[in-house]
Amino acid sequence: MTSFSLKIIAIVAMFCDHFGDAFFGQFSFLNLIGRMAFPIFAFQISEGYTHTKNLRKYFIRLGIFTIISQIPFSLFSYKILNATTFSLNVFFTLFIGLLSIYLYDYICTLSQKSKNDKPFVHYIDKIFALIIVVLLSYVAELIHTDYGYWGVIIIFAFYLLRKRKIAMLSIFVALCFIKYLPDLIKYNFNYLIVLLFLFTALPALFIGLYNGKQGKKIKYLLYAFYPLHLFLLYLIFN
Repeated sequence: MTSFSLKIIAIVAMFCDHFGDAFFGQFSFLNLIGRMAFPIFAFQISEGYTHTKNLRKYFIRLGIFTIISQIPFSLFSYKILNATTFSLNVFFTLFIGLLSIYLYDYICTLSQKSKNDKPFVHYIDKIFALIIVVLLSYVAELIHTDYGYWGVIIIFAFYLLRKRKIAMLSIFVALCFIKYLPDLIKYNFNYLIVLLFLFTALPALFIGLYNGKQGKKIKYLLYAFYPLHLFLLYLIFN
């Protein structure tokens, strides 16, 4: 399975999620399908960081669509979802996730290049880098980005464990379980919460089949589709 295939699955899942919100006006099976979208987007961010030829342009591109998407996201949230609190679109989460990867790499690289040959110093630097990641995930939660701290941690986990696929997917499923554990306990393992967990963890199957190849290039389709489909759904169902 190529990167292109993963992106198409994510786009379709995301559209199902938002169409379900707009059409039914309440939770539906389409929203279960929608749970598959973000984990794939998160994985693509970690892959994008690894394979991009120009990280600066990658940040700029992601940052531009982060800003562009906020108005359609807010219109959809307030008018279609009847949201009562302000929140930031998922691109903010993806951007902070990308930033966490970059800062972690930057700190660890500086540590490796230093003339200090004491292992414990590099170990401390790595712990400091991890603390930065945790703080960034807290910032995401604090400013109410879509998926908040969990979203940033997922992105970083995909990157950190990218060379150990089984460990990466195992940790991903575990993080999905942790995400839903409070509600599972609160609602006595209600079947709906169980389904939410299962569909959120389902992308592990697709990511596990990923062959590391890009496939067809759709660099801007993924970026543009997000604000465009939210705005169109707002116009149709408002």
